[in-house]
Amino acid sequence: MKESDLYPPLKLYLESQNYEIKGEVGDCDVFAVRDAEPPLIVELKLSLNLTVVLQAVDRLALTSIVYVGVPRQCSALKRKNKQLFKLFKMLGIGLITIDPLRKSGNVKLLLDPGEYIPRLSKNRQTRLLGEFEKRVGDPNLGGSDSRSGIMTAYRQRALRVASFLNDQGPTKASDVARQTKETNARDILYRDVYGWFDKVSRGIYDLSPRGKREILTWANAGHG
Repeated sequence: MKESDLYPPLKLYLESQNYEIKGEVGDCDVFAVRDAEPPLIVELKLSLNLTVVLQAVDRLALTSIVYVGVPRQCSALKRKNKQLFKLFKMLGIGLITIDPLRKSGNVKLLLDPGEYIPRLSKNRQTRLLGEFEKRVGDPNLGGSDSRSGIMTAYRQRALRVASFLNDQGPTKASDVARQTKETNARDILYRDVYGWFDKVSRGIYDLSPRGKREILTWANAGHG
């Protein structure tokens, strides 16, 4: 398939909308006009990538009606649709899919160009600010691989509890809370999110074998 294969069905579709269409006008793949309206520009690509996005952004200097046209089978549309649509909305760029196997009835308008006003998520912002305030120091390198785990405020608190048990051995949860001044120590021990703790008897916890191994990995990071 070639990019030019997308042109005939798109031309028929736009003509059905009373546009006059011409291909390769200046740097534009598709240039269309209708009455006194601003011109319509479509950039054709076989895949969604940064190149076509930048081209479409450049065309916004010519008109506010800019679309990207891709094959309906475009793999990028099968993954992360939500993020793609959000990006196009933010840029004010429209999105069209085209099935070149037929000459008509095969153009689908996914997104119209338009001004995008992002909606702030106050809940997410509050959670991030809370995490920022509770986290001690700056233990993580920005841009590092999060798959290996990052030092969160909760992990720092669990690490304080684990370090205490590593030094003291089996201890009552209430004593851990009192001596570490970690008010949520009971919950941290009970939930055992990281598999660091073993309950040896009622209300008494000790560091698990996994905890003894991983505490060494995280201890230095906890004071970033």
